[in-house]
Amino acid sequence: MLDYDLHCHSTVSDGLLSPTDLVARAAGRGVKVLALTDHDDVSGLAEAAEAAALHGMQLINGVEISVSWRSYTLHIIGLHIDPTHVPLAEGLRTIRSGRGARAQLMAESLAKTGIGGALEGAYRFANNPGIIGRTHFARFLVEAGYCKDVKSVFKNYLVKGKPGYVAHEWAALPDAVRWICGSGGVAVLAHPGRYTAGRKAMGQKTLRELLREFSDLGGQGIEVVSGCHTVEQYAEFARYAKEFDLFASCGSDFHGPGESYRDLGHLPDFPLDCRPVWQAWEAVPA
Repeated sequence: MLDYDLHCHSTVSDGLLSPTDLVARAAGRGVKVLALTDHDDVSGLAEAAEAAALHGMQLINGVEISVSWRSYTLHIIGLHIDPTHVPLAEGLRTIRSGRGARAQLMAESLAKTGIGGALEGAYRFANNPGIIGRTHFARFLVEAGYCKDVKSVFKNYLVKGKPGYVAHEWAALPDAVRWICGSGGVAVLAHPGRYTAGRKAMGQKTLRELLREFSDLGGQGIEVVSGCHTVEQYAEFARYAKEFDLFASCGSDFHGPGESYRDLGHLPDFPLDCRPVWQAWEAVPA
């Protein structure tokens, strides 16, 4: 089992636990090296670092940047970043600035189907209003009785062709990679097994085109072991890592108890021949 977990979320974005409580849970589950990778925001890193020091854990500064690429919304993780790097900070601020307007349109879409109060309801679940997003709307829909749990929300709402979906233009891929690399970080393609356009999964040809472009831009890693990947996908994305000379990363993508594909830590080992992403920086012993 790996004692690294390099993808998780706190209340700074759409997680259920504060950075302090998230670190405590990770420590209790045997994580030795944790990256906090909140969506488009790094304001939880200082608190997480203090908590990690108390638990004897290493905290890796991270972020998960929302990216628009062709017809897909991608997530690019930055690991070992400098959160004070001005282009990165300004880029994240620009992304956050569009979330409020999108939330308003999402609420209006839901209202047309008879679901009122969605905007106010979603904001009740957003500890950080600047990162209002689909997960907060999903929690409102569960609370209001429209769905049994957050996972089932995304079968009937908030996805393309369903009430509450609003297309949005996020950061460009070259910009996201440039911000991360410019800050001294390592850019990693998150959970490649999850990307869809509408309900159609990204095909192998398109994924290879994405990975070639990502690599050419300076991207260095791919999430091989993800909380949402199957065992078969671990092997599949390990092959892509080797084909494109990318480091392999791992993360639970934990958002909170009862809402995530898997809990923090206890991640399975990489398939053979993977180069762990922590080899890309010196601060973490190999």
